Amino acid sequence: KRERVTMAFKRTLIVTLFSIFVVAASIGVGVVIGWFSRPSQKEEVPTEDSSIQQKLMDIMNKENIKSNLKHLTSKPHIAGRENDEIELVNYIENEWKTNGLDNVVSYPYDVLLSYPKQGDSNYVAIVAPDGSESNISQRKEAVIDPVQDDPDVVDPFNAYSAAGQPEADLVYVNYGTIDDFIYLNRTLSISTQNRICIARYGRIFRGDKAKHAQQYGCIGLILYSDPANYCVPGKGVYPDSWYLPPTGAQRGNLKLERGDPRTINYPSIATAWLQDVNKTSLPKIPVTPIGYIDAVKYLDKMSGPEVPDGWAGGLNITYRIGPGFVGSYANSKMKMSVKTANEVKTIKNVMGFIRGSEEPDRYVIFGNHRDAWIFGATDPSSGTSILMEMVRGYSEMVKQGWRPRRTLVFCSWGAEEYGLIGSTEWVEEFQKQLLFRAVAYINVDVAVSASYVFKSRGVYSLRKLLFDVTKSVPNPDQDEVAAGRATVYDTWLARDPSDSTDPIYGSVPYFGTLGSGSDYTMFLQSVGVPALDMSYTYDYTLGVSSYPLYHTVYETFDMVTKFVDTDFSYHLAMARIWAEAGRRLADSIILPIDCRSYAVYLDENYESVMAEFGDRMRNHDIDTDKLKEVIDLFSKAANEIYNKAAGLDLTNSFLVRGYNDQLMQLERAFLDQNPLPGRPVYRHYITAPSQHNNYGNAGFPGLVDSMFDIDADPDQDGRWDEVKRQYSILIFHILSAASTLRNPV
Repeated sequence: KRERVTMAFKRTLIVTLFSIFVVAASIGVGVVIGWFSRPSQKEEVPTEDSSIQQKLMDIMNKENIKSNLKHLTSKPHIAGRENDEIELVNYIENEWKTNGLDNVVSYPYDVLLSYPKQGDSNYVAIVAPDGSESNISQRKEAVIDPVQDDPDVVDPFNAYSAAGQPEADLVYVNYGTIDDFIYLNRTLSISTQNRICIARYGRIFRGDKAKHAQQYGCIGLILYSDPANYCVPGKGVYPDSWYLPPTGAQRGNLKLERGDPRTINYPSIATAWLQDVNKTSLPKIPVTPIGYIDAVKYLDKMSGPEVPDGWAGGLNITYRIGPGFVGSYANSKMKMSVKTANEVKTIKNVMGFIRGSEEPDRYVIFGNHRDAWIFGATDPSSGTSILMEMVRGYSEMVKQGWRPRRTLVFCSWGAEEYGLIGSTEWVEEFQKQLLFRAVAYINVDVAVSASYVFKSRGVYSLRKLLFDVTKSVPNPDQDEVAAGRATVYDTWLARDPSDSTDPIYGSVPYFGTLGSGSDYTMFLQSVGVPALDMSYTYDYTLGVSSYPLYHTVYETFDMVTKFVDTDFSYHLAMARIWAEAGRRLADSIILPIDCRSYAVYLDENYESVMAEFGDRMRNHDIDTDKLKEVIDLFSKAANEIYNKAAGLDLTNSFLVRGYNDQLMQLERAFLDQNPLPGRPVYRHYITAPSQHNNYGNAGFPGLVDSMFDIDADPDQDGRWDEVKRQYSILIFHILSAASTLRNPV
């Protein structure tokens, strides 16, 4: 019995000792794991190499940019044709591969484009009762420089116009804005129904002019460039100066929705379902552009009352509204002959990549479009020439041992001139990756149209980045340097100051907002990627609507070297700004995204909306104070996350990444799952292109659109219900955005 007890005791002791050993071993393994997985107490705070900025700026060469521009503009390169989709695509691919980028890829898409009928191009004329035509417009722009006499030059046309040969009385509709049409039809009781309208370029996107003309019953629209908008008295015209000659005609597309009109919101890949073209929103009326050498022949013969104040242009005539003509032309009509036709073509985007060393799945994206209506020396090749040199500069830095923290993506977009097709199709195809990985998108379209001042526009959270970058870039204007303004920022602030003192930064330059004029559009509107656009431009007090030779055959390399940037110093300054802005987004440990600026933008839009609509909203039992309350909540959250950065443990990469993701994802919080009413490709409820001007911007677009011309709506109850619905959606998105800035649960 004693022996059995002894054996039992031994077994118990063995089990006990084994259990103790297992527990001790487990603790030991845990300690070891914990020791090696702990944040190192000796790990240094990650820092940027402060010498990289200067090295990157110094490595870029203005003579290379000049050489790039000369090559890029040596031939016309309209989208969908060989010069652009084969020759320039191959050139860019080969250059980027030679530079040593980590990867270069082209993405093709079969999309709907549009061209004039060469050899039988569009024209307008006055047609007599017997059918004879007189005062026929020129079908081509006059050749002023031999380089312009190129068989690949497309004749003036408006892409996606309907074909047709309407005849009707002519009515002058000023700029063709929605307010112009309302004034004519309601206030003056001059109907545009079944008339051909003539509108001058400027103020709004040409596609909106066509939309308004169609909406108000016009059966055709003639667009022309008035000297009041494209010339300055006493300054001469091309080839003696920068201003538009009488024969210049502005090409351009009319499409309101972005991307291939047959695949709205989806990419035009091989498996895509294609909408019937007749069921798209493309114009249903003929539209064509003419020069003011022709416009004066028709406007000078018009009948009807003189135009109201602000409607007269710069031609030496008495501007009248019509309808119809006077004198010997009283029984004649205006005729249009438009043979523009749509064609399916293959376009290509060329993409180059430099992989990030620490966060390769976070993308800083640079974009410029490649296609041009003709030679495109300003639009877009001033930007393309800089993109090519910037890629070379970044590649040289990699060869010297530097590599960005985050991945750099360089984009040469196809078919931007046709309504942002290349960038839109790519964003649609890769929207899932972009939603989670894209840090920011920096667009340069027209890099240098003049040398007066640098300008930028974008989301407010990136304002400070541009302010800081331009403070570090030497001023290319030597007269400004002599006046004590040594940096690009100094002249920007002096020549284009903000109208008011910023509550965060004090006195700052004017910083604009984004409409839908270039390839930043779908990054912001579809996937909520913070975006910037920038350029060197002219003095807006000149009163011109754009740089005068815009989209004409006269926009050549020689024009740039003679009138715009003789030694390419401004192109070099733009290259440095673009490259350094991207480098800071790619290299900074904490992303340079200041959410506090968004609160400023919300406040500015609140004041603007309340000034215009506040009383009427309150009269319909809408609590306008509620919007101010949620903006204040957002402002508080923005300040809290900004202040949090000072105490962030930069040695903890998980905390840093989480913090940066909160900054990066803020823009996504303003996207609605549904598009804005009547605009199927725009989903941003804080900032979007204007309902009546795609080039312009509307703050709080859903609410503002619902209030437009509300008093004329016969269904007042239904309309005010929509206002209340839009108001509630706006409040929801601001609250939602504020919640993304707070500490995770």
